[in-house]
Amino acid sequence: MSERHATGWIAPLCWALLLVAGCLLMRFLEVPLRIIEPDSRVVVFERVDLLVLLGRHLLVVMVAALLSVVIGVGAAIAVTRERGREFLPLVAQVASMGQTFPPVAVLALAVPVLGFGTVPIIVALMLYGLLPIVRNTLAGIEGIDPAVREAARGMGMTARQILWQVELPLASPVIVAGIRTSVTINIATAALGATVGASNLGEPIIAGIVNGNTAYIVQGAVLIALLALAVDSLFARLSPRQVG
Repeated sequence: MSERHATGWIAPLCWALLLVAGCLLMRFLEVPLRIIEPDSRVVVFERVDLLVLLGRHLLVVMVAALLSVVIGVGAAIAVTRERGREFLPLVAQVASMGQTFPPVAVLALAVPVLGFGTVPIIVALMLYGLLPIVRNTLAGIEGIDPAVREAARGMGMTARQILWQVELPLASPVIVAGIRTSVTINIATAALGATVGASNLGEPIIAGIVNGNTAYIVQGAVLIALLALAVDSLFARLSPRQVG
C-alpha cells in the first residue's frame, strides 16, 4: 500500500524536476537551440530569469483558478438549491459564454478599463476557466442518488450538513476533474498575458514572434508544456476516487 502511495508521486516529481532543470539549464543549450535558429545572433532567452517567469506564470494561474473555483462552485451550488433552481439555465449559459468568448477579445476589452499588466489576463483566465468548473459541479451534485439525500434527511441532518457532509464529498471527484481541466487549459492560455504586459512564460514566445526567433518560441513553449504536465499529473495524484 505504502509502495503504491510512493510510486504515485513519481510522475509529478519527474515533470517538476524537468521543469526546474529546464529553467536553470536553458542557458547551456545554445548549441541545440542554434540548430533551430542558425541565423539569429542570440538564441537563448535571457532578458528575464526563466525561474522568475515560471513563478509569475504559476501565480497568475493560481489566482485565476482560485477565483474561478470560488465563483463557479458557489454559483453551481446556489442553483442546485430549491430557491436558486430557476437560475440554473442562466448560470450555465453565462459560464458557457465565458469560455466561448476568445481570451484575446477579453484582453482587448479589459485593457482600456484595467490597464496593461497582470490583472487583465487574470480576468480572462477566470472567465475562461469557469465553464468546466460550473458544469462538473452541477453534474456532480445533480448526479447524486436522491435516495442518499432522503436517507440523510431521515437521519435528521440539516440542509447545510447534507451539503457539506454528503453532497460535496460524493461530488468531489467530478468537481476536481473540472478544476483540473480548467487549470491545465489556463496554464497554456496564460501565455497570452505577455501581449498586454504581463510577465510570465509567454514572454519568450511573444519575443520570438516579434523578432522572428524560433528558438525563443521553443523555449517558452517547452517550459509551459512541462508546467502543464507537472500540474496535471499532480491533480491525477491528489484527485479523490469516485465512490461506487
